[in-house]
Amino acid sequence: MNCPQPLVEAKKALRKVQSGEVIEVIGDHPESFNEIPKAMKESGHECEVEGEPNNWVIRIKKA
Repeated sequence: MNCPQPLVEAKKALRKVQSGEVIEVIGDHPESFNEIPKAMKESGHECEVEGEPNNWVIRIKKA
């Protein structure tokens, strides 16, 4: 997926889960590697990032 699509999909997935639940976003787009955690933290969610900019997993815990 091209940026900002991974971020859009992550936001959609978060709307479907309850507070405290974790979603996992897997990707290979370098800009999303930085943008998703930044946007999620700004929204109050917790993030855990693994991997490198071109092969990553981001776990997001809904606030």
